[in-house]
Amino acid sequence: MADLRIGIDVGGTNTDAVVLGGDGRVIAKAKRPTTKDVTGGLRAALDAVLAELGPAPVQDRITRVMLGTTHATNAILERRGLGRVAVLRLGAPATTSVPPLSDWPGDLRAAVSAGEAIVPGGHYVDGREISPPGLDAIRRFLDGVEADAVAVTSVFSPASSEHERLAEELIKAEYGLPVSLSHEIGSLGLLERENATVLNAALYGVAAHVTEALVTALAERGLGARPYLAQNDGTLMTVEHAARLPVSTIGSGPANSLRGAAFLSGVADAIVVDVGGTSTDLGVLAGGFPRESAAAVEIGGVLTNFRMPDILAIALGGGTVVRADGVGPGSVGYRIVEEALVFGGSTMTMTDAAVAAGRTPGDAQGWRERLADGVRAQGHDMSAGISDILERALAVADEMVIDAVDRMALGKTDRPLVAVGGGAFMLPEGIPGVSRVIRPEHAEVANAVGAAIALASGRVDTILPAGDSRAQAIEKAKEEAAARAVAAGADPSGVEIVDLLEVPLSYLSEPAVRVHVKAAGPLAR
Repeated sequence: MADLRIGIDVGGTNTDAVVLGGDGRVIAKAKRPTTKDVTGGLRAALDAVLAELGPAPVQDRITRVMLGTTHATNAILERRGLGRVAVLRLGAPATTSVPPLSDWPGDLRAAVSAGEAIVPGGHYVDGREISPPGLDAIRRFLDGVEADAVAVTSVFSPASSEHERLAEELIKAEYGLPVSLSHEIGSLGLLERENATVLNAALYGVAAHVTEALVTALAERGLGARPYLAQNDGTLMTVEHAARLPVSTIGSGPANSLRGAAFLSGVADAIVVDVGGTSTDLGVLAGGFPRESAAAVEIGGVLTNFRMPDILAIALGGGTVVRADGVGPGSVGYRIVEEALVFGGSTMTMTDAAVAAGRTPGDAQGWRERLADGVRAQGHDMSAGISDILERALAVADEMVIDAVDRMALGKTDRPLVAVGGGAFMLPEGIPGVSRVIRPEHAEVANAVGAAIALASGRVDTILPAGDSRAQAIEKAKEEAAARAVAAGADPSGVEIVDLLEVPLSYLSEPAVRVHVKAAGPLAR
């Protein structure tokens, strides 16, 4: 019976993997240090859960492998592996005052841009054409650049994507280059949408590398499972879809943790605190899905406007370094098993502070004895001021968490808090601003669980008339969102509209509404 699935999540400190049965039970799990090349940690975690699962007949039951990865984020932050992009904006003469990539950091712009151009085209907010698309101008521009891909952004393309599609047809037919279209990636806001589109085009090579690594890893292990990649809204997409929209994988880690927390705790509305080795991420569950950020999201110094989870990250984790005069922000990261006092190392960490306070799972006394042994190995004892330093550090950490929870709660104090992540044991039992603290089983691998249980989704963000044709236009937007969910890998028979938002727009010649539609459904068999 083919009923098993594997979820893998690559974090900054650890790479986690789980195997879920057909009933949703966790039947194998593993946590391995994330490697510099990311892929090494992925393979190690995969091998670990396969070894725990058993021999080949059991492994033959695996049908799907879902991966949440930091590849795309790391490529942008480190300015490596990015493709050269021809940046094309259809918006002359309306948008020439602010050229493309004007606000980009110099080093990232130099690494990505093969050239920029603004040509005639684009639409008004109500869908009327500003000017016909400058197809000849596009040819002249592309004839003079050498690029790996083209990013096409048209003014108000969420209202009308016609000019972007015409440009795509020309570029693919005459130049054979991959094309990134802004209406498929961002929402309203020309510059932010353009930025996201350029980053997406720059990540095509990175996406191909990730996909190849995952597919190869599965083939080497004789697994015929179908691979999927996690998106930044807590849902999945096929590797084919990810090849076209790799920027959608950014932020998938926190989204996976939120979805995993909802699944493991059975709570659909809660604050989630994910404590890792280097940082703690806080998010909010609304109806079982991550609450999305209403603000523009900065990635590697570039503002974008595609949908991301509303996440607050603080520099606090199990590997955060404790000093006599303060806490962090430095962390020993995945070296915690070598450097923390409780593991025989020489560095005081927040894990040591939690152990000293008895906040460890299982045998707290045994952990405290290991800590005392680690302190003695450094030529001290717990009465020589070390205990006071660790106690003060834990008090500082508790205040950091309480303040972060207060910022995320927005005054609503009746929600529970779900504690997940490898460092969740650090959190106190009572936290002001929440109704209770829930610590679900398998919380340390919630992010991998979130990847394994995710749905496939599609979304549409557009502007529609507010008159008599509004209802018909909204139905069309729903159909398009559902079609995008199916393209991402959803079963057509199980797709549902999970989010519909209408916002009236003011100061227009004709009444209009901005409509955001999200559809999601289980993966196709």
